[in-house]
Amino acid sequence: MNVNEVISKAEADLTERFREIDEVAFFNQEKVLNAFRDARIALRHFSPSTGYGYGDEGREALGRVYAHAFGAERAIVSPALLSGTHALTVALFGVLRPNMRILFVTGEPYDTIRPVIWGEGNGSLADFGVHFNLISLTDDGKIDLENVAAHLDMWHFDMIYLQRSRGYELRDAFTVDEIGQLCAFVRSHGFEGCIFVDNCYGEFVETREPTEVGADLIVGSLIKNPGGGLAPTGGYLAGKEKYIRLCENRLTAPSVGGEIGSYAYGYQSYFQGFFLAPHVVAQALKGGLLIGKCMETLGYENFPATDKPLADITRAIRFNTEEELCAFIQSVQDVSPVDSFVKLEPWDMPGYDDKVIMAAGTFVAGASIELSADAPIREPYTAYFQGGLTYEHCKLACRAVLEKLLK
Repeated sequence: MNVNEVISKAEADLTERFREIDEVAFFNQEKVLNAFRDARIALRHFSPSTGYGYGDEGREALGRVYAHAFGAERAIVSPALLSGTHALTVALFGVLRPNMRILFVTGEPYDTIRPVIWGEGNGSLADFGVHFNLISLTDDGKIDLENVAAHLDMWHFDMIYLQRSRGYELRDAFTVDEIGQLCAFVRSHGFEGCIFVDNCYGEFVETREPTEVGADLIVGSLIKNPGGGLAPTGGYLAGKEKYIRLCENRLTAPSVGGEIGSYAYGYQSYFQGFFLAPHVVAQALKGGLLIGKCMETLGYENFPATDKPLADITRAIRFNTEEELCAFIQSVQDVSPVDSFVKLEPWDMPGYDDKVIMAAGTFVAGASIELSADAPIREPYTAYFQGGLTYEHCKLACRAVLEKLLK
């Protein structure tokens, strides 16, 4: 089997899908541009600040841009949010209080957020008297609405928690339409609390965000989609003002809320990354579809199937053995611009139950909007492939992966 022929055939088959992705990117680029113009962004907003950061125009303007683009009332965008998990934690502890109850409607959340919720003696929500119920997905990976309704009839809940992306599960990510349907469903059953969405990996994949279809609070990482490959760190929270105000008090202190927060390195990379994000996300989506189509040709099952709608930038690819899985992850590292010479080994990564092998030869350490792949070492052996700043890099990586597998 000729690798170049496999890739060329896949590209031809994906012509219409690529066109659709370009249309979404164009729509989102205009949306982001309008957010910049509405916020009257100027060079002074890129300037650094020190100390308390009172009157930091860059921090305040960045929040306005995110809020406008995501159809939210208010947003926090901060380098003090160290990861997606940290941003989620700040939001959960900001909104929830002792004796409140959360309903998880998309099964178990991602590995690193589980100790935040039900850990024992580690400062988790459970330690502070926050209760939770968890509903598994249906056999076909959908939200079990009948079970959701039964729980809403039985208990009083203060938060509905939905994880948009698959995490380390073999299911498709949830589309914005599906999230909107869930929001309408729980409201129709009398739910009046906070609808919370872990939006990681989903920003700009579609023309709308969950805040535009009924979600009250969305959270994500800046070294994923919205950072556009330029943001060096950070996270965001966007949604209803009353919830964002509570989260500001958790991020800083109740006495100062969102009035403080400095950044001595300036905000240009955050603004510029967000401006580029719709295009970068489109590149990653095309790259993921290409490798998915080629892996299907070689007989490997991957999720979502390449003829299904895309709701995030990740792609899960199933392998037969641990050795085959690790070889795939290593092949992604081999074609990385940074640390391409590194030989990967599974390790006990903080926050995970199993050893993890991770290819992340990225300019921003661990940035999964850049070409990367990772996997827990457990059955079924599944690699999670995401990112790619340029389609060309994704294509080169695809060629390298296929050559290694065909050997």
